[in-house]
Amino acid sequence: MNAETGKTALITGASSGIGQELAKLFAQDGYNLVLVGRSEDKLDRLSEVFKSNYGTQQILVINKDLSEEDAAQDIYNQVQEAGITVNVLVNDAGASTYGLFATETNWEREKQIIHLNVLTTTLLTKLFLKDMVARNEGRILQLASLVAVTPFPLMAVYAATKAYIWNLTQSLINEIKDSNVTMTALMPNATATNFFREAGAPKLTVEDTMDDPAMVAKDAYKALMKGEAKVIPGGVSNKAQEVMAYVSPQETLAAMMRRLLTPKDESGQEKTPVWTIVGVAAAVVAGIALVSAFNNMDPVDKARYRYKAGKLKSKATGLIDEAGDALSEAKDTAADKWSDLGQMAGRAIANVFG
Repeated sequence: MNAETGKTALITGASSGIGQELAKLFAQDGYNLVLVGRSEDKLDRLSEVFKSNYGTQQILVINKDLSEEDAAQDIYNQVQEAGITVNVLVNDAGASTYGLFATETNWEREKQIIHLNVLTTTLLTKLFLKDMVARNEGRILQLASLVAVTPFPLMAVYAATKAYIWNLTQSLINEIKDSNVTMTALMPNATATNFFREAGAPKLTVEDTMDDPAMVAKDAYKALMKGEAKVIPGGVSNKAQEVMAYVSPQETLAAMMRRLLTPKDESGQEKTPVWTIVGVAAAVVAGIALVSAFNNMDPVDKARYRYKAGKLKSKATGLIDEAGDALSEAKDTAADKWSDLGQMAGRAIANVFG
């Protein structure tokens, strides 16, 4: 489309997965590129493809391990020396380890991951955001995750780093709200990349229902260009997981997420639990419809709605308490209990329309 000829996007983790798909979208839109990653050969090949297929004018490849000390400062210095103005920063690079934190994972590797996911991402954000604010122009996309708002046993350090990125991003959005600079948090579900293999994980239950990285990148790109504060790519079931994270007991969430990270030969199941799609997704759809309807109500109907919503809140609180009690009485049946609860919540929300 060549809509943004002359502008430059810097993408970390650009050699594969979501980062590569995002780089392709920027190239299609006429951006010049700064591609950052550990595989210089892959990035060079990608550069040739973009120049050939999309006529990309300028591509700077930076071969860098972002878990190294001063990686962010070195990238910034190289960009400055090349005389490049970065209009869009995409902090896509990230990594994880897999296993029990106390006995199975390696601290040196976890320290590298914290450096990559937190320190390098934060400094890149600070360096380029300062320039963007000075110009009063720019966009930043931060790779958070749906696990930024949930426990994630067996990948605990990864989830903690993503919670940091999520919180940092939302705080900075408030700080720059009076400027023309925007930031967007990308919160994907499990995506079909090499993420789990690089983390040292065996084949996991969660890998039965992974999203396409091209779809994730497309949704992320649209949200970034609109200046949205966050984006959860995919359908309603992914968005339902965020809602569930806010209303569910943490112990229940942790047990469910642990189940998804169980090796397939140990899980005793072949597919992701149905509660994700059926129970809570229905509640979310009803909730979205409620918000839309509420915005079009007259004052009298709004007052009536608030009364019904208050009753619904009491019901929902009771249902969540019920789930917590059931969990303490019989933890082994928690997932089944929450499936019933999700359906009950969906019916309760639907009753507001009655």
